[in-house]
Amino acid sequence: MHIHKVFQIEAAHRLPHVPAGHKCARLHGHSFRIEIHVEGEPDPALGWVMDFADVKAAFAPLFEQLDHHYLNDIDGLENPTSETLARWIFRRLEPRLSGLDRVVVHETCTSGASCSRASF
Repeated sequence: MHIHKVFQIEAAHRLPHVPAGHKCARLHGHSFRIEIHVEGEPDPALGWVMDFADVKAAFAPLFEQLDHHYLNDIDGLENPTSETLARWIFRRLEPRLSGLDRVVVHETCTSGASCSRASF
């Protein structure tokens, strides 16, 4: 069984390695939508895989680090593509969130990236 919780952050970035003149080389921002997916068996007594409050608590330090910040200034996000951001979140969240299965990052309504254990 899979559960997921959705978070939204506002953040600015630029992509330093795109070709000259590419619009993403300029400073811009996104309302990133981040999905945290957890896999596990529902507890027989509680009926849930995990309390959604526990997912929120595990993600809270990362939320504080990312929300309303310039992503390029964060260690490991010097080239903050959606792919890099999804992997960065997964690696930092995995030790504190049992059953973490996937992180999905939407940078727009129609574009994004995901990272799972199989991505490594």
